This record gives sequence, C-alpha cells and structure tokens, in this order.
Amino acid sequence: MKNKLIIVEGPQGTGKTTLTNYLRENIPGSNLYRLSGQKDKTENGQKYSEKMYEALLEYLEKLEEIPMDLIFDRTFFTEEIYARLGYKEYDFSDIYKKLFARFNKLHFEKYLIILYLENTDLYSERLKRDFHHNYQTFSLENSIRQQQAYLKLSEEIEKNAENTIKVIRLPMDDFTKAYQQIDAMIRGEKDEY
Repeated sequence: MKNKLIIVEGPQGTGKTTLTNYLRENIPGSNLYRLSGQKDKTENGQKYSEKMYEALLEYLEKLEEIPMDLIFDRTFFTEEIYARLGYKEYDFSDIYKKLFARFNKLHFEKYLIILYLENTDLYSERLKRDFHHNYQTFSLENSIRQQQAYLKLSEEIEKNAENTIKVIRLPMDDFTKAYQQIDAMIRGEKDEY
C-alpha cells in the first residue's frame, strides 16, 4: 500500500489549519507541513517560488519509499490560484504545469482536498480572527473569489487525462460532518464526495 500524500487547499477562512491539525492527529505517524508561499509578488518572486517548489518535489521524491504519510497545508496550487486572481505581478501557469506533471508522477496515494463553504456568509465570521498574515488581504470578497478559482482548478485537474490525484471537494461549514467525511476517506470507505 502506498503512503498517503494529502494536500489541503482552499480560501482564507475555510478551515485549512483546523482540518490539517485534525488529519495530523488522526493519521498515525504522519508529518504536517505548513507552507506560506512566496510573499514577493514581482518577477523575482516567481523565480523564488519555482525554485522552492522544485526543491519541495525533489524532497518528496526522496521520501517516496519511506513509510510515512505526509500532510500539506498549501502547496504550489495556492501559487497558481493567487497568480490567476491577479495577486501576483506574473503568470505562473507554465511553471504550474511543470510542477503538476512532476507531482502527478509521485508514487504516493495522492489526495488534493479543496475546502469551500456552501454558506459563504460564514467567511465573514471566520475572517474575524485576531491574527492575520500580511501576505494577502483577508476579506469576504477575496475568499469568495478564491473559492471559485479553487473549485474551477479542481475540475480542471479531474478532467486531466494524466491525473493520478484523488480530488475531494470538502464543504467546511460543519467541522464535525467534514471530519466524518475525511475519516471515511482515510479508511477508504469512499473515494468521492
């Protein structure tokens, strides 16, 4: 059985930290990584991001045969979404395609969990957190735009004929219900939600 490689992506305020903490606590022997991406939004930032994610993929390739499950809170998918939405001064699509092709070949049981809220009004409440990264402005409008972009990206990945990643779109309006769905996924009871 292959090791699991779980990536959790989604807009600000959906509960990525909450879910990745839950996964780490409920998948024995797993490692959790939190990536914040590259704050430089200029062309130099594009180069740094490419180098960072190439190094990450090299690291993952080295871990393929080591018996451990890996959980990521954000990866290069976020970089692509932020570039698509104009938060960056550059286009990341060519780099994204190369990274995706390399990621797709990894010998893990790969999951891409896209979080979203069915009731987008919940973003307003969740974005009232005391601590905010200065990387991207927290707002209801930004989170809704990000949600639309992430859901579109998930559909693109599913339609990709070469895709080896199990894409799961997970509503996070109710944490308990989301945990039940994730538990079923981890145990292999369901492949799709």
